[in-house]
Amino acid sequence: MRVSTRGDYACRALLSLTLHAESDGGGPTSVRDIAERTALPQPYLEQILLALKGAGLVRSKRGVGGGYVLARPPAEIRLSEIVSAVDGPITLGDFGLPHQDGACDHEGQCVLIAVWNEAGRYMRHHLDSFTLADVAAMANGDATWPAVPAPV
Repeated sequence: MRVSTRGDYACRALLSLTLHAESDGGGPTSVRDIAERTALPQPYLEQILLALKGAGLVRSKRGVGGGYVLARPPAEIRLSEIVSAVDGPITLGDFGLPHQDGACDHEGQCVLIAVWNEAGRYMRHHLDSFTLADVAAMANGDATWPAVPAPV
């Protein structure tokens, strides 16, 4: 499975809000500042932040001094929530549910659908295991990064 560009950008934007919350005095951060810090395209970032706002992950303030803040503490926002907010449910495809008890009449297709569904559950579980606070600690050197498996 691949995390989409939208999912990656959304995580990067909220990580930026997390990493700079203290230096921003706890106040809102403008889309322009987030875009500059993350090197993300501002128009696309604006769309992503609106989706994150709709999911209740950020709040916004309009006008001078406006921008975005996290709606909850970073320790309460999971990567799975962020990705789902901009990409929809975390799955390996939109295949539906497999037939049960060998009732599949499409040459084993239902077995593959069950495998894809299980892989999607693993991905959701893995992304559920990381919060913005966890990732910020890693980015700051205060926690160990996840292990990268050696190529097979």
